[in-house]
Amino acid sequence: MKAIVVAHPDDEALWLSAVLAQADRMVFCYGDQFGGAGEKKSAARRRAVAALPLPGIINLALPESGTRKLVDWARTTFSPAGITIADAAGQARYEANFTALLARLRPALAGCTAVFTHNPWGEYGHPEHVQVYRAVTALQAELGYTIWFSNYAGPLTWRLARDSETRFAGRQIVQPDKRLAHSLCRVYTRAGAWTWPLAHRWPRTEILYVQESGAGNIHSLTGEPLLDTSRLRWWRLRDATRMLA
Repeated sequence: MKAIVVAHPDDEALWLSAVLAQADRMVFCYGDQFGGAGEKKSAARRRAVAALPLPGIINLALPESGTRKLVDWARTTFSPAGITIADAAGQARYEANFTALLARLRPALAGCTAVFTHNPWGEYGHPEHVQVYRAVTALQAELGYTIWFSNYAGPLTWRLARDSETRFAGRQIVQPDKRLAHSLCRVYTRAGAWTWPLAHRWPRTEILYVQESGAGNIHSLTGEPLLDTSRLRWWRLRDATRMLA
């Protein structure tokens, strides 16, 4: 039983299209945007999810914590709930969401043998992406699945990727399912819920890393190539370190 777990609707099309056709469950964690100002976008997301041609959709629909713009990416560090938020009220909402997310993910992932989700640093830099990875990881030993995540990163997250203590037990080069990804993009666009540039192009290949629970032979991510979300270029962690200097 394979599940894909992402923070927001359309994340699955952007970061995990290569495994969408294999998934038995598609779990969306967050729905309504923070505050009343996002009601139009929240409604668009609900319409899009209802129209998606994907099996086994589980929409947890937790309200967003409103922390995307409350992160100091030059100084933030990992925390049990994800990463540190540079605002006390935002941090409280973020931590409350983590507790709620664990409770709702537990039954959603019961029986799964593999879970594909966000990477530890949140791809291009979204605190709720990091939080979803942390929640999936927190339940791994209890539920017994392997975790898979991609090699996407961005200028905001080079440092987190470099400093991540995550280890992986193996890697697999995969090809994005561009046809399916584009079809999902059209569903989101018609609903008004696509959040990425319409000119986005998927790369020829991606890397998926597997993280096993209690793995014996593990390897550091240092030196692994990262796929740059801003330029779709391959970067190595040592190159990212020079960029951050």
